[in-house]
Amino acid sequence: MGKKYVKKYRIASARLQNWDYRWAAAYFITITTKDRKCYFGDIIDGKMVLSNVGVLANVFLYEIKNHAKNVELGEFVIMPNHVHLILILHGVVNDDDNVVGAVETRHALSLPPQPQKTIGQKRFQNQGKNSVSSIIGSYKAAVTRHANRLGLEFGWQSRFYDHIIRNERSFINISNYIIDNVRKWERDKFFKDKSCVTV
Repeated sequence: MGKKYVKKYRIASARLQNWDYRWAAAYFITITTKDRKCYFGDIIDGKMVLSNVGVLANVFLYEIKNHAKNVELGEFVIMPNHVHLILILHGVVNDDDNVVGAVETRHALSLPPQPQKTIGQKRFQNQGKNSVSSIIGSYKAAVTRHANRLGLEFGWQSRFYDHIIRNERSFINISNYIIDNVRKWERDKFFKDKSCVTV
């Protein structure tokens, strides 16, 4: 059972409690639509055909690097009811918008010394500037805001899935998974049925 917090129940975070999600690393991110509805379009003849909301989701992925420091996009794909992307951070951005503590990870982890109080204990109150959470939160907000402005029905699932990519082999495997996602749609865990029609 989740812990009570500000009159709401929340599930304890599955994230690494001694990891700062602003640190230099590659992160595999999956964001799903509310109730896994196919807001982003449909796969027809093996190709992803974007809806109007899908076009917004695609355009704002390219905007991430223009609104966050030290960020690079790896492979990504818009699917009918979810988005996969690799987000690469090159170091922590301080209050002066300078990148500090940048390390050459080559997509593998170099764990800094562990603090006495876990970072995860502070994370819920303060996501941190240029963290994975703040970047993805801003992306989701931009897509939602513009969908609403255009009168398009749309909603995100409240959370997103993230996985720290630990080495070069994993980076390559996840990149290939993203590239092949459209072709393997009917075997995807987010595939509901063939009636997944654009909302």
